[in-house]
Amino acid sequence: MSDARAGWTRSASDADDWRRMEESPIRLVDYAIHIHYLSKYLNRRERVLEVGAGGGRFTRELAGLVKSIVVADISPDKLMRNRRNAEADGYVTKVEEWRECDMRDLRPHFQDGAFDAVVCYGGPLSNVSRDRFKAIRELVRVTKAGGRLFLSAKSLWGTVHEHLPSIVRVDPLMNREIVDTGDLGPDLVGVASRFWHAYRAKEFREFIEDAGAQVELISASDCLSSTWKDLLPTWRSSKRTWEHLLELEIEACREPGSLDMGTHVLAVARKPK
Repeated sequence: MSDARAGWTRSASDADDWRRMEESPIRLVDYAIHIHYLSKYLNRRERVLEVGAGGGRFTRELAGLVKSIVVADISPDKLMRNRRNAEADGYVTKVEEWRECDMRDLRPHFQDGAFDAVVCYGGPLSNVSRDRFKAIRELVRVTKAGGRLFLSAKSLWGTVHEHLPSIVRVDPLMNREIVDTGDLGPDLVGVASRFWHAYRAKEFREFIEDAGAQVELISASDCLSSTWKDLLPTWRSSKRTWEHLLELEIEACREPGSLDMGTHVLAVARKPK
């Protein structure tokens, strides 16, 4: 793979989530903003489905915020890693089960309205690409009436913003197609190890609402920090500075002009009663 193409394809990496966060403070900013909305809206009484949970970077936080969790992932290896992490960190009793399933069809596994809340953070809604419409309808279906969905996906312009030095070296015609469609993958546009779709914020809102949920808020995940990566380790070394940075990020990421400029676009939605 050429360096020029790396800017678009980096999101397809299978690297361990926690190791990536420890090595990259920008990932910690992204993570902290995702966690902020879980902490703000969950109230320790919910039974939650976490879809595409991977190794458990969000499972660990959910364990302290909700009554119980069902962990779902299409990968048995990731489910095994998630369980090992839960056992090692002492929250295994909060997880009802680890269920191997495909988010595009949850009917063999979960009934309508089975969960008080559903969390699908990070890459799953990008990685299912052309089947994303099936996936979001399934997430809404298994959420109870009045329950919330916590969703995020790769941001189109945020990816360009973060990886601009690599992306400007890509063939302009290929870039034009990716920007126009949001698609990347072996038989779509460009070349990547897997299919994925990156969203504009307006598109992400419409995508969720067309599936039958009402978007309560939409946010970017790290609109301020991605161009200041060299300074983030220094800022992280000061608790006061780091907390202030996160405070500014959370506010800035909600501004209409910033919604497309973070690594992820994030939404909190509610299924109508």
